[in-house]
Amino acid sequence: MSLFSWLQTQLSLLLLAVLAAGPVPRHVAFEMDGNRRYARKSGKRVEEGHTAGFYALRRVLEICMRLKVGCVTVYAFSIENFNRSPAEVDALMKLAEEKLREISRHGALLDKYGVRLNVLGNKSLLPPAVQAAVEEAEGLTRHNNKAVLNLCMPYTSRHEITTAVESVVRHGLFSDGANVSKINEQTIDDHLMTSLVGTPPLDIFIRTSGVKRLSGFMQWQCCEHTQIQMIDTYWPDFGLSDLVPILLDYQRKVWTMGRTSAKAS
Repeated sequence: MSLFSWLQTQLSLLLLAVLAAGPVPRHVAFEMDGNRRYARKSGKRVEEGHTAGFYALRRVLEICMRLKVGCVTVYAFSIENFNRSPAEVDALMKLAEEKLREISRHGALLDKYGVRLNVLGNKSLLPPAVQAAVEEAEGLTRHNNKAVLNLCMPYTSRHEITTAVESVVRHGLFSDGANVSKINEQTIDDHLMTSLVGTPPLDIFIRTSGVKRLSGFMQWQCCEHTQIQMIDTYWPDFGLSDLVPILLDYQRKVWTMGRTSAKAS
């Protein structure tokens, strides 16, 4: 490592330590968009863009762990993505299988920071080999209790909400007319996939690539208190320089709310 690279690393670590001394979000969600456009811009194959996206995930997750963020949720694969070309879907499934095994093995990133992995979504749609990798990865990290990574694949908010309502019905809350009033926002919220694995409320939602919509990700969880950020950077290029302004904005809002509450009391 060159002296410049060493100094750059040390400055980044110092910056993270300073940020971690202030209010830190409990839960950050990333809609990791722009892998294909990044590949086209760089003259690379689509598969290489998705691979670069995985390395960005690893880089950003490590930043979040150094900041002591308790939960990170990422949108890895939409149910609608199965409509893409068979070649791209096959490449994505192979990448998912490979990286699930890689990221959860002993000594890897999740093990290093004590991160428990949850894969959320309609997992029955995944190829058997990927389902096996999911089960193995979740099992290997089940003992970790310092932080959580929710990997949403294959996922859409509509499916998550529908599944939550179906779960409420199965649990007998809608077994007769007298119980209709028990179906409310809280009962549905309690049965969401994210709630069932103990995910805290969503503090920050970040979508990369300049697209300004939620696109079926965490639509229920994005509430009036969620800080929603849409940035132009393609996901494979996303890093600390993109995250710092977002975190500073979050901390400013937390401090402002604290002062407002203190004056009101």
